[in-house]
Amino acid sequence: MAYQGISDFRSDTVTRPTPEMRRVMSNAPVGDDVHGDDPTVNRLQELSAEMTGKEAAIFVPSGTMGNTIALILGVGEGMEVIMEEKCHIFNYEAGNVSRLARSLPRILPSVDGAIPLERLESSIHTAMRVHCPPTRAICLENTHNLHGGTVLTPKYMQGVKELAERHNLHVHLDGARVFNAAVALGVPVAEIAVHVDTMMFCLSKGLCAPIGSMLVGDKDLIHEAISVRKYLGGAMRQAGIVAAAGILALQTMVERLAEDHERAARLARGLEGIPGIKVDMDTVQTNFVMLELEYMSAGEFLERLKEHQVWALPFSDRTIRFCTHNDINDADVDRAVDAIAAVTKEAAN
Repeated sequence: MAYQGISDFRSDTVTRPTPEMRRVMSNAPVGDDVHGDDPTVNRLQELSAEMTGKEAAIFVPSGTMGNTIALILGVGEGMEVIMEEKCHIFNYEAGNVSRLARSLPRILPSVDGAIPLERLESSIHTAMRVHCPPTRAICLENTHNLHGGTVLTPKYMQGVKELAERHNLHVHLDGARVFNAAVALGVPVAEIAVHVDTMMFCLSKGLCAPIGSMLVGDKDLIHEAISVRKYLGGAMRQAGIVAAAGILALQTMVERLAEDHERAARLARGLEGIPGIKVDMDTVQTNFVMLELEYMSAGEFLERLKEHQVWALPFSDRTIRFCTHNDINDADVDRAVDAIAAVTKEAAN
């Protein structure tokens, strides 16, 4: 089979804007978003609120900033927030939960990203004590990055929301890839968002926009978020140029995420039976495939894969993540299967 170029499975963040996105960006009406008069940003925010069933939304440069704003407003300085031990906010967002939100994370184990409800509720501190700050919020992640793109179901999230309401807690969802979760579940994204107070989602991953994320919630919180975004350095001016790509992403790129999921499953099936690697098929629920290596380190494995023009991302010394996205096609998947088989065969010998 003939291949061309690089098959880049490192992340869906490497997606390039589509030709139509580039066209709408070049023609986007713009204003000054700090003054609230960029019509394209305003439309993106309205559309995001409509699709998620929330009152309001704010456009931010990154998912990390969106999550940080939610923590600042939903937790509070010196208060506690419960998080899953492998969540992105705790592990990969520069310590902002403590550095900027000045909150104390309580880290709990889970099953594929879902903290057992009994464990979750028993970990809540309901009142200020001399030694322990009270719990003010719960953070969830859907889909879950470090667990291989696994999905939290609306039923589970409803259970979290019900216990949070019993204890008057804020619930925030790091929904960087929540549209992948919605497509995998076959439900509108609003059926996920209804169980949280705030949610961040990314436009720049599987939805293919070049930049930006959204934070959604009630009107009062999003109004406060405007000033928090400002002091974090995230206020933008003629941001309609990039917001235009976000609008098109929401209008045209959500349903096609199913293609990414199908290709991830195709990749995982192709790897079954190859000696020297292990794939947990139960976790291949969206656009990630996690490989556990037997014969070599992740670094050595990836260097050998590069000789076959295949790129992926290390997650530990023995774990590799492959991520499918709009710039990966069936030929790329076949190339990756052939390359992995060749590299593991060489290592075994």
